[in-house]
Amino acid sequence: MSVEVVVELPEDVFSALRRTPEAFVSEMRLAAAVKWYEIGLLSQGKAAEVAGVSRQEFLNSLARFQVSPFQVTPDELVQEWNRE
Repeated sequence: MSVEVVVELPEDVFSALRRTPEAFVSEMRLAAAVKWYEIGLLSQGKAAEVAGVSRQEFLNSLARFQVSPFQVTPDELVQEWNRE
């Protein structure tokens, strides 16, 4: 099941970004998913679903946005190290 969300934007936004409305929406979904993944709100799989791409495509996109695919805090790394 999906839900349609309508966002109104000035028409000149698309020409300024050199994107069609469809391409803009795809990029906006991806950017939101990457940010939500980066701050820990979404898993990789759920973020890929929000973005409307495969998990592999999502992981590839993280590099473009300069976001690490590894979302581990320094404390979590220390805990993991101490467990072994």
